[in-house]
This record gives sequence, structure tokens and C-alpha cells, in this order.
Amino acid sequence: MTGVEKAGSRRPGTEPLLLGVRHHGPGSARAVRAALDAARPQVVLIEGPPEADALIPLAADEDMRPPVALLAHAVDDPGRSAFWPLAEFSPEWVAIRWALEHEVPARFIDLPATHTLVWGRETVTNPEGEAEATDVAEAEVNDADAGGAAVPEADEADAGDAAEPETTDADVRVDPLAVLADAAGYDDPERWWEDVVEHRGLGERDAFAPFGVLEEAMGALREAYGSGGHERDLVREAYMRLQVRAAQREFGGGVAVVCGAWHVPALRQKATVAADRALVKGLPKVKTDMTWVPWTYRRLARASGYGAGIDSPGWYGHLFAAPDRPVERWMTKVAGLLRAEDRIVSSAHVIEAVRLAETLAAMRGRPLAGLGETTDAVRAVMCEGSDVPLALVHDRLVVGDVLGEVPEAAPAVPLQRDLARLQRRLRLKPEALERELELDLRKETDAGRSRLLHRLRLLGVAWGEPTVSRGSTGTFRETWRLRWEPELSVRVAEAGVWGTTVLAAATAKAEADATAAQGLAEVTGLAERCLLAELPDALPAVMRILADRAALDTDVGHLAQALPALVRSLRYGDVRGTDTGALTEVAAGLAERIFVGLPSACAALDADAAQEMRDHVDAVHTAVGLLGEAGTPEHGGLRGRWHAVLRVLSARDTVPGVIQGRAVRLLLDDGELAQEEAARLMGLALSPGTAPADAAAWIEGFVGGGGGGGMLLVHDERLLGLVDGWLTRVPAEAFTDVLPLLRRTFSAYEPGVRRTLGELVRRGPGQRGSTQAAGAGIPGFGPGLDAGRAAAVEPLVRLLLGLDGSGADESAGLVGVAG
Repeated sequence: MTGVEKAGSRRPGTEPLLLGVRHHGPGSARAVRAALDAARPQVVLIEGPPEADALIPLAADEDMRPPVALLAHAVDDPGRSAFWPLAEFSPEWVAIRWALEHEVPARFIDLPATHTLVWGRETVTNPEGEAEATDVAEAEVNDADAGGAAVPEADEADAGDAAEPETTDADVRVDPLAVLADAAGYDDPERWWEDVVEHRGLGERDAFAPFGVLEEAMGALREAYGSGGHERDLVREAYMRLQVRAAQREFGGGVAVVCGAWHVPALRQKATVAADRALVKGLPKVKTDMTWVPWTYRRLARASGYGAGIDSPGWYGHLFAAPDRPVERWMTKVAGLLRAEDRIVSSAHVIEAVRLAETLAAMRGRPLAGLGETTDAVRAVMCEGSDVPLALVHDRLVVGDVLGEVPEAAPAVPLQRDLARLQRRLRLKPEALERELELDLRKETDAGRSRLLHRLRLLGVAWGEPTVSRGSTGTFRETWRLRWEPELSVRVAEAGVWGTTVLAAATAKAEADATAAQGLAEVTGLAERCLLAELPDALPAVMRILADRAALDTDVGHLAQALPALVRSLRYGDVRGTDTGALTEVAAGLAERIFVGLPSACAALDADAAQEMRDHVDAVHTAVGLLGEAGTPEHGGLRGRWHAVLRVLSARDTVPGVIQGRAVRLLLDDGELAQEEAARLMGLALSPGTAPADAAAWIEGFVGGGGGGGMLLVHDERLLGLVDGWLTRVPAEAFTDVLPLLRRTFSAYEPGVRRTLGELVRRGPGQRGSTQAAGAGIPGFGPGLDAGRAAAVEPLVRLLLGLDGSGADESAGLVGVAG
């Protein structure tokens, strides 16, 4: 009797019914449901961690919506974790739901998580840059073995096999589906699987036949390649055999087993109880907790780094859910998405795309149009041959942004429960699709959202990422980019060691980070984050450590790096109503120390160090201005002392030219230096006695750095004339040395500013004086007012000013304004 006949004729009550599946395969899921309906077993055994047996009833909760995952983590080390993802089209999920609906016991029978979390653990980095334990070899095997891995993320938690040398068996195990597809004459394993499983008719007379075919194929592979050289499979399969035997003894037959097809031949194998027990004896253990967590379609995709993933979870979900005419329904979804993105797609496009997909399937000899045919049809008909909108279809529909939900009754660490409570109160629902959130901190709800997101970031739970606000630079406004990833559930579990609530955990974490901080800037940055997160209990400890570090640090560069963060914190504290008195005192003391040490720190610097110090001078200048606004009157006096420091820097010969020029410019901007004096200092710096490289550095410091230096030259004829005259006198042998500095300076200007400067230089400084003296206009913009161009903008100016009158005097005034 052949393998097919054996498997096809076997019924529960004699031997276990082994249903080998491909994980996350809608065809396998439908076949499992049909087989269970036909067999009516007394117990359903599923490949998965036995610790999760108590969580199975939650799958029937009305608030449970896949995709979800079983999460196991070590109690003493929550970062040591593993996931078992399940979608609605996963055969394991279908088996669980069938058992619950028919009041049949369901149990998990794979190697317990208490072993898999600790056995051969190795840390790798996933695509998001987060460390996680993973077994690359096992994950790859399970991804391709026509059943994949029933619990792939648990397999990923075992890392020992990943370091084994590659063998021929291991190479084949990476994708056994490819071996079967190649034997059938296919060059694409996914296309072969769609043809033989996903596109099968639903009216099969024998519900067990598909599993018999798959078992025979996997049996041939196991005979040829064994276990692929991986000891882990042998141990897992020995444990599963022990569990199957125990179920047979308890129920006397009627046992159905849902597992990866790769394991079916091993479970069918005759082995003694003693031999199986010997394999699982003495495995290392770690105390674990388990719960359900939301999962996403995106994390089911291979591209996300999930080893047992699939290419197209959104497409598979559609195939599983569509009651009929899957291609027509899919094209309708695509059309709806493209219309939402303002693309012109009509019903005629849908009809033509369906016809093209079916024609392509017939030409390629396929039983039904698959993802390849529908994608080609969408590209040709709806996207006009462009891959740009097609990429959107792939991201939103083929992969998808579905995020599952779990009921409140699911076990969770106290921190997770507090986070869920805050999310409900603040109406901040986790979503898989990335979105921007604009917050106005003057509103209570938005302020609460800001606090929560900042506290989570401090805890390492990067749900939100701050981004630049559009349309406002006020401290009362924040913009966040939000996206919930399943891995954040692990980060929350890890953060649970710091406290049972988000506030308590963030406070404890901030204090610990301040104690462990290595540099002064690190502590000041932490103080800023404490204010943003509103952690009043953590701030005193952080400020105490900050004061101690600042008193001991004598490096002016370190002090200059630390001051801006403190002053920014004062501004944030103002809008949040936080008491920042202690912070103000520390910032003022830090500024005084910078004033004392900066002149000597700027002496005898090389070019790179001078550029870095110039940036520090800019940062301190901004910070002193803000500190004067935020502080008491004596702190406002910091401006005068800072101006005195800038005068010293502008006149000291040992200070590099880029810092001298910047000091002159800052004094000029603050009104502490007259235009005539600035021109005199520039003339001295650009005199023939100054080396060309030093003069170019002075120019870069004065008009460089993106601080409006270009407009300064546009509106001040004397300064531009000095630069122009100096440049024409630079010797040829020195010109190539100063050119890179000048190019770096002027290339930072806006195109319009560069164009205006070029026009002014072309005309020459001498030709502009008479124009300006006559009051005919702004230098560089023509000899007089262009009345025609000014009149053209008059209607827009009226609209902006809300003027209804049209009198002659008013019109003349508007023309003058427009000019």
C-alpha cells in the first residue's frame, strides 16, 4: 500500500490523524477545517508550547482578533523572549477555533518554551536594530517546509543551530519547497504551492487526501536528507511523540495532530518511549511567562526578518476570507486603494484587469490567476505600467497593515495593563500603519499624550518618534510619528522590571540612567527628557548628579555641549508649568564657567577644532539668549558678560579667524557693534598683511553658517565691497587654498541670495552708491520702482489685508508696499 493510500485511509480511532500543514497557508487552513469536520476527533493536538494551553480558551473571546501571537519570556530576563504568530488563515488558529466551537480539548505539544528560551540561545539583531534571540537555521527550515513552522518564533528563540557549519542537508532544509517545486518543473516554490494547494477546488470528496500527498512528499525528503543535521528537530519530534502517546492513552483514540508537514514522517516513525525520553532528558530550563499579544501582517512577511514568514500575508488573508470570485474581489480592493490615493480608476479598469489576469493564468497553464497574474494585470491596466503605484498596492494590500487585538482578560505584566489603561484614557490606539500625530501641549489631553510618549521613549519603548512640527516652531506644539510594532510588547515586558506603572518605571529608569551616565552632556540630555516626560520625582536626583558632574568637568567643549540641552529644558518647563528653578541655577552656573574658560580654550586650535568650537560658540550664544529670557534679572545679566567674552574673542590674535569672524557677527546681530565698526574689523582681517587662508576663515565665520550672512552682504554695500576687493587681490598661488573655504561659505546660501550677490558683484559696488543715495530702490534690484510689477500684486495684498476700499490714495500706498 502506498503512502498516499495509508494516509488517505487512516481515521482517528486507529492511529493518530496527522495533518501536516504549511504555516500561514490558507489552503492548509481550509484543508484542516475540512479534515476535522470529517474526522470529528476527541482531542486536537497542535504544534506549539504546552505552557500556552491555559490561554487557548481566550481564542474564543469576542475581543480576540488575529493576527495575534503567543509571547513567552523569561521571568527574570524579559528580553529573552519568543513569539508564536497566528493569523486567521493559519492552520493552527483554525484548529484552535474548531476545537473551541465543538467543545473538544485542544493542547499544544511542541517542546516547552521553558527549554526553547534557554537552549543554545544566541543574540542577533533584527531589521529594526533590536536584539532578539533567534535560530536562523531553524526559522529558515520552517519557513519553507510546506508546513513552515507551527511556532516559528519559538524556533527563532533557539540560536545554537545557527552557528553550525553548513552542510548539504542544511542547504536543502533552507527551502524544501524549492526541491519539490523543482521536481514538479516549477522555478518558483510559491507559485508551485499556489497551484497545488491554494488553488485546489473546495469540493474534494476525500478531505484527507491532501495531507496524504504532502506526507508522502515530506517522507521522501526526510529519507533523502534526514533531519538536515540539526539536533533540535530530533528533540522536538521526540517530545511531540511522547505527547501524542499520552493523548492516545487518555482518549483511547480519536487524536488529531496539526503540525508542520516536515515533522509528519518523524511523528509517524516507530520509536520507543525510552528512546524519546532519553532525547528530552536533562534539557536546560528557565522560568517563563506566556500571554497573547497583538501581531501584524507586516511582521508575518519575510521582508520583516521573521524567518518563518510569508511573502504576501494580505493576499493570503484575502484568499482565505473571500467566499467566491477571489480575483474579482481583489481587483475591487486594489481599485478602492488607488482611488483613495487620487488615481483615476474606473469599473472598466477592474473588468479589464480581471480579464487580463485570467488570460495570463490560462497562457501560463495555471488553474487560477495567482498573485503574479493579478500583479501583472494591475501594473498594466490600473498603474499604466508604473511600479510606483504598484509599490503602494504591494505595501498596503499584498503585505497589509492589519494589527490584531487581544482581550483585556489576557495575562499581562502590570506595566502593560497600566499602559493599556493610559492608551484608552488618552484615546491613543496602537496602530500598525505609520501616522503623524500633532499635539498642542496647551490642551490637557495632548499634554497627557506627550507625557506618555516621552516616558515610553525613556523606557526604550519606541512607539513614537518626535519629528519636526509643520507650521509652528513654538514649544507648545509637538509632532510625533507613531507606529506600533509587535516587538514593543517585549520592550514593555522588559521595562516592567523598573515599576508597575509607566510613571514609576520611567522615574526609576531615569534615576538609574543618570547614575550610569558617562559624560556631562549625557546627564543634561537626560534632564531634558525628564522635563519632557514630566518626572518630578526623578528630576531632583538627576539635577544633583548634573551639578556634581558640572563641578568636576573642566572641558569647555563638554560644558558648551551641555548648556543648550539645559536651556531647552527651561523652555519646555515653561509650557508644561514645571518648576525649573533648580535647573535655571545650574544652567546659569554652567554659563559662567563657559565665559571664564572659553577665550583660553579657543587659542591655538587647528582648522577642524576651530570649526567645532565655532559651533559651540553659536550654541552658547543661543542658549544665553534663551536663559536671559527664562531666568531672573541677574540671569538676564548673562547677556552683558557674554558680549564681553565675544569682544575678547573678536580682538585676540591667537583666536582662529573663523571664531573671530563669528564673534564679530554675533555682536553685530545683537546691536552691540555698529556697522562701521564691523566694516573696520573686516577691513583689518582682510588686509594684505593677513594670510589668505586666515582671511577666508574670518569671512566664513562672519557670513557663514546659514545665519543670514548672505542677506547681510546683499544689504550692506561696504561689507560686500570689502570681500570683493580682498578676493580680487588674493595671489594666484594662494587662491586654490582659499577657494574651498569660500565655496563652502557661499554654497550654503539660498539660490535667490546667491543670484542677487552675483548681480551685485557684476554691477560693481561703485555703481550702486548713487542709486541708493537717490533713494531709488534697494541695491541690486534695478534703478527704480517697477510700477507695473508692483501693481500686479495689488489684488493679492488687498486680499491678505482684508481691504475693501479702492481709493486712489489707498492704491498708491499698496503699490508702495508691493514695491
